Amino acid sequence: MAGSAPQFLLHHDGDSVAVAVMDLLPGSVNGAALKGGTKYTFDLLAACPLGHKFAAVEIKNGEDIIKYGVRVGVATADIKVGEYVHVHNMRSARWQLSRA
Repeated sequence: MAGSAPQFLLHHDGDSVAVAVMDLLPGSVNGAALKGGTKYTFDLLAACPLGHKFAAVEIKNGEDIIKYGVRVGVATADIKVGEYVHVHNMRSARWQLSRA
């Protein structure tokens, strides 16, 4: 990634999802954490549109999804590293709290 623009960003080291900063196709992608600066490479399993999320770690059904260093959602299915994360496999933490 040296000298090239990142294809995705993690907001914090330790986030479970990364955010695409351009439309991404399946295959190897490079990026970094905004807070912490760690560089990462992932193999995307599916396309990920600009501004959308993909898994940076394996996430089990029912586990929290962490972005910005905070819980933003809950997995509704097992999610593999590099898999697109959206309404088909996660639920917003706000939605869950409003239904409690």
